[in-house]
Amino acid sequence: MPRELIFILGGARSGKSAFAERLAQQAGRVLFVATAQAQDDDMRRRIGVHRAKRPPEWSTLEEPHDLASAIPSALEGHDTCLLDCLTLWISNLLLAKEGNLHAEAEILEEVHRLLDVYDSSHATWIVVSNEVGLGVVPATRLGSRYRDVLGRVNQAVASRADKVYLMVAGLALEMKSLGAVPFVMPEPRSES
Repeated sequence: MPRELIFILGGARSGKSAFAERLAQQAGRVLFVATAQAQDDDMRRRIGVHRAKRPPEWSTLEEPHDLASAIPSALEGHDTCLLDCLTLWISNLLLAKEGNLHAEAEILEEVHRLLDVYDSSHATWIVVSNEVGLGVVPATRLGSRYRDVLGRVNQAVASRADKVYLMVAGLALEMKSLGAVPFVMPEPRSES
């Protein structure tokens, strides 16, 4: 598999993770990056099911917050990085920054740091995220903020990705090969 950034986007239970895992199985040595946190019994059960399904030869990095710092050393010796998923990572970051007026800008900066890690790596990356903008309008301010931030994060990753798959009902549609181009470019990074 040639080095590339593959972005898989879709709704809940659309087949994103299964498709990403199938792509990763075609690669050599895989680092699976998990962003979920086991904060209740249901999430602990779900994490356990996902762990049990993963091929035993894959390495796993569980990191809910600082992906850009954790991935480089964990990725050494791997051909593929499967990051599942941006959805939970952004949720973790947003909740950790609750009340911070600059949370969105800081989260987008974290995403750009993560993309810089991809640029400096020699591995193919398969990144999974939910498309939450197609669903029910959030009833809370935090829900609306989350939808907006994740939408901007998805735009930033999609604009950089070599391939962007939209998953619907277990079907994968590769958007860029059909001529899809970024309509809105991500906002420029602030100089720190």
